[in-house]
Amino acid sequence: MNSLRVLGVDPGLTRCGVGVVDVAPDRSATLVHVGVVRSAPDAPAAQRLATIAAGIREVLQAHRPDVVAVERVFAQQNRNTVMGTAQASGVALLMAAEFGIPAETHTPTEVKAAITGYGQADKRQVQTMVARILHLDDLPKPADAADALALALCHAWRGGGLHAQQSAVLTPAQRAWRDAERVARR
Repeated sequence: MNSLRVLGVDPGLTRCGVGVVDVAPDRSATLVHVGVVRSAPDAPAAQRLATIAAGIREVLQAHRPDVVAVERVFAQQNRNTVMGTAQASGVALLMAAEFGIPAETHTPTEVKAAITGYGQADKRQVQTMVARILHLDDLPKPADAADALALALCHAWRGGGLHAQQSAVLTPAQRAWRDAERVARR
């Protein structure tokens, strides 16, 4: 029984959640690693991104995932928050590429639906389901860590094997995103 090792990354400039899980073909999952890479809010943006990169690099080297799943930045009210999140997301995707590891992105709604069955679930519901799925005694904290684990589980469960998305049925939002990416590449 071969399991898939997935690194989930919940990008953030101050706190970047990282979680590694092994997921078996029967969808059972085991926690490998969970943590948060932190950068100083008063540091220059370049230094903060370097700190995030170093933390993700460390996890990639230590746990050698088969695939990386990163939260896709869709839209947020605060422009500063979305910029930092997008920059941290780019760092995670870059680190995966440097290690030669395939990477995919998933929207928060997609992750919540995969983990809780409800795309509008709150942070506590996600933490509770992640703890149940991984047979943890306590809820993973902070929420960034739980979100990273949820991303990894979502990816593995939604056709995120080594041939990710090729055989998976895409949701309407995933199809729209794929089509937008195709247009942008032209």
